[in-house]
Amino acid sequence: MSPDRGRRPTLDTIALEVGVSRATVSNAYNRPDQLSVQLRERIIATAKRLGYAGPDPTARSLATQRTGAVAFLLGQGLSSAFSDPALTIMLDSLAATVDSGDRALLLLPGVDDQGPRPASVARAQTDVVVAYSLPDGAPALDAVRERQLPLVVVDQPVVPDSARVELDDVAGATLAARHLGELGHRNVGILGFSLSPDGRHGPADRGRVRVARYRVTRDRVAGYLAGLAPFGIGPDEVPVWEANCGDQQFGRAGALWLMGNRPRPTALLCMSDELALGAIRAATELGLSVPRDISVVGFDDTPGATWSDPPLTTIRQDLVAKGRRAGELALRMLDGAGPGDPTTMGVELIPRASTAPPAR
Repeated sequence: MSPDRGRRPTLDTIALEVGVSRATVSNAYNRPDQLSVQLRERIIATAKRLGYAGPDPTARSLATQRTGAVAFLLGQGLSSAFSDPALTIMLDSLAATVDSGDRALLLLPGVDDQGPRPASVARAQTDVVVAYSLPDGAPALDAVRERQLPLVVVDQPVVPDSARVELDDVAGATLAARHLGELGHRNVGILGFSLSPDGRHGPADRGRVRVARYRVTRDRVAGYLAGLAPFGIGPDEVPVWEANCGDQQFGRAGALWLMGNRPRPTALLCMSDELALGAIRAATELGLSVPRDISVVGFDDTPGATWSDPPLTTIRQDLVAKGRRAGELALRMLDGAGPGDPTTMGVELIPRASTAPPAR
């Protein structure tokens, strides 16, 4: 009996045409080792002739309760996954770790710095969620909890019952500030990330720092101030400028403001290498020499830190290891393991030519 050519072919259509069971046709796609090579080739050839493209992936995911996808929640827009060097390196390592040939990486962009919309998370076909650098109380994380999906958090925030990969931000910032203090700097400015997801950028007073909803920014400010304190530098003597985005353009704008203060800072502590590279641009525009007139310290040790002129003193974090660990935790939780203890990555000061003692 020949199948009806006017209908969309199905597994049953192929089974009828070849003269085998529906399960045998399914095995040709999903468990090819169960069939002889000749039979599988005959089934696939028949399916191709009849215009059958293969099993419906949505129906398959409903049957197996697995989609084969890892959802990655971004704090900002989709372009940040490709333009932020630190995120790009970490994300590449995570993708390589979870890649088994049949697993997809689903990027969900942030909106208004709050992370993805809850509705996007609610309808995402995914087995596990990796959240990257979201603010405290991000609504997207409520949607993850409601779906009872395994969750891995990278950097921030702290979420109960989630696996976590984080950096010792306080220690890293303390190392950077202590380095400047030991060089003799006493007028220091901080060029930081956003303190809260309200789109604001510009000078930040102590009150705004206290209520910050980004833990990483909060911890790095605390580390900078702790590293400067032994040199007699109080919190009220350290101006802070928060950037709405951690790119070089915001670094330039923040550095111009900081260097406009009187007395002018002799050194800047920047929360990313990109902000620091923007600060070096600003110094050049003002006719200042780095490090003769102003020292600059970054954070991350991305490739741009070694390519810059001058090469950038920075705090190194192992971005590849961070991404790998996040991927390993995602796979472990998929296998039913609990979140375990947080993984805290170490930091290291990398002194280069962008810092020197202040000019006399």
